[in-house]
Amino acid sequence: MKIKEILSLKKLTKNVNVCGWVRTKRGSKNVSFIALNDGSTIQNIQIVAEVINIPEKDLREITTGACIQVKGKLVSSKGEGQVAEILAEKIKILGHADSEKYPLQPKKHSLEFLRENAHLRFRTNTFSAVFRLRHTLTFAIHKFFNDRGFYNLHTPIISSVDAEGAGEMFQVTSLNLEKIEKKNGEVDFSKDFFGCRTSLTVSGQLEAELGALGLGQVYTFGPTFRAEKSNTSRHLSEFWMIEPEVAFSDLEQNMNLAEEFLKYCIKYSIEKNFDDLKFLDKRMAEEEKLLKQELRSEMGLIERLRFVLENNFVRITYKEAIEILKNSKPNKKKKFKYIISGFGSDLQSEHERFLVEKEFKKPVIITDYPKNIKAFYMRINEDNQTVRAMDILFPNIGEIIGGSQREERLEKLKLRMEEMNICKKELWWYLETRKFGTCKHSGFGLGFERLIMFVTGMKNIRDVIPFARTPLNSEF
Repeated sequence: MKIKEILSLKKLTKNVNVCGWVRTKRGSKNVSFIALNDGSTIQNIQIVAEVINIPEKDLREITTGACIQVKGKLVSSKGEGQVAEILAEKIKILGHADSEKYPLQPKKHSLEFLRENAHLRFRTNTFSAVFRLRHTLTFAIHKFFNDRGFYNLHTPIISSVDAEGAGEMFQVTSLNLEKIEKKNGEVDFSKDFFGCRTSLTVSGQLEAELGALGLGQVYTFGPTFRAEKSNTSRHLSEFWMIEPEVAFSDLEQNMNLAEEFLKYCIKYSIEKNFDDLKFLDKRMAEEEKLLKQELRSEMGLIERLRFVLENNFVRITYKEAIEILKNSKPNKKKKFKYIISGFGSDLQSEHERFLVEKEFKKPVIITDYPKNIKAFYMRINEDNQTVRAMDILFPNIGEIIGGSQREERLEKLKLRMEEMNICKKELWWYLETRKFGTCKHSGFGLGFERLIMFVTGMKNIRDVIPFARTPLNSEF
């Protein structure tokens, strides 16, 4: 039985059989108290092992980190903070752990130390809670879209186009790097496996648009890659993206879908993993005490999640946001690291958080950004200066979703691609959807790890993905 199942039993006097990993062991020569966890819950179950039932030799070999199987009787616990415990009748050691060499001794470890021991960090309270929540959110995402008639589309991981036009892509090749054939001084990619230059995808959006313009509404949920040499707490080289695309949908409907989606995922996490969230809430509160006053959050973790659920998102234009920021005290007193000068300024995380946490005290959606700071595929507004884009801003994290109504007008799209030096020849198939039965359509992208950071309160993105891929790091 799983420990989660055992702890939910109403009838305690029952024989049980459980396997798990030893968190701690204490006691005397005659009796040992073992805290056992199997990953099914944040809660441990206490094993009471007496020498009259379990040989003293076996008890000595049970150390922190060991894997054991316990058969015994479930009884009411006399100790504080636990409803039930198991009186062990038989214990089998499935896997020993050298007590002197096991890295995760029962003491507080830094997150950096646990990243260096990522192969074992699933056994800690913090990371077992984080990765149970990651699973819950994964399931919530698929359930949300499935229940609303979306089709999951598996878009290519190997791509010959740069969907974002940023050029920060990992190259994929089967060429012998030591003996590369060249043609007119350049690498001859016609000799490569796919006959052209290919890379790992930065987004499945363009292919998802193709699916939506035939299936009506689709979503992607898969890995994406950026060869951006950025070693920050918010960037990964390999991460997961959720990208829905909906035909016949305008920007307003796109914003409604995104708001409904975020609230659904957060509500689902609270319903399914409240014990994990309570633990992480307490952990975040302890972490916040160590921060400088200006860096502390005003809300606890669960309070922050409910804040999103209980408030309608404020919707303002980029122009309105710039005016608010330009006239704000932090901007006038030059407390912002990046001073807002006027229309065309790129919003930074500090500006986004000010709008959410200070100005409106609600999640914020900003729309109609200048076209010069947005991607080529976004629909141009009538002013020819702004695009039908939207970003959703959350407390503590800033931007969590970016999306837009897509440009469905062929001539406008071609002109925009020329302005931004996007190769039309490479994207002939994308342009053809605007020739044959075009219609308005919209979509957005959500970085999955950003959502997990918000839901768990973790400050570093490396701590919400099992094995982080970052510059100079591909271990595990």
